[in-house]
Amino acid sequence: MKILFPVDGSDYSLRAAHFLVAHLAWFKTYPELHLLHVKLPIPPGLALTRAAAVLGDNVVDQYYAEEASEAMAGARAVLDAHRIPFQVHWCVGDVATEISRHAAELGAELIVMGSHGHGAFRNLVLGSVTTKVLASETAMPVLIVR
Repeated sequence: MKILFPVDGSDYSLRAAHFLVAHLAWFKTYPELHLLHVKLPIPPGLALTRAAAVLGDNVVDQYYAEEASEAMAGARAVLDAHRIPFQVHWCVGDVATEISRHAAELGAELIVMGSHGHGAFRNLVLGSVTTKVLASETAMPVLIVR
């Protein structure tokens, strides 16, 4: 089974990592686990964007890679501590869209993600990545850990 595990570096992602580790017995064999971090694009006009114009795109790419590494550090540590193999992916874009896209491209059979649990009204006003993934065209199950 392939599982996509999007992480954002929050305590909720860490909680989801611990939950996943604790419930691996649900699967016949270790699942093929894919960690994913999606970074929102840097808005044009910010200092880093201007620096990229002068120094090259590799400055921005390095920034995204460092941010992704930092966001995945906690979940990676939990999985490493339990010797659970995983693959790491990161990209830039709309978070919910990229989660759904990666799940489809990988042929994932399950998405496991932590939720901040802000409630319906706040989701209506601010939006929620979890809500957007659930509302996306993905037909695969989504396990939400709170």
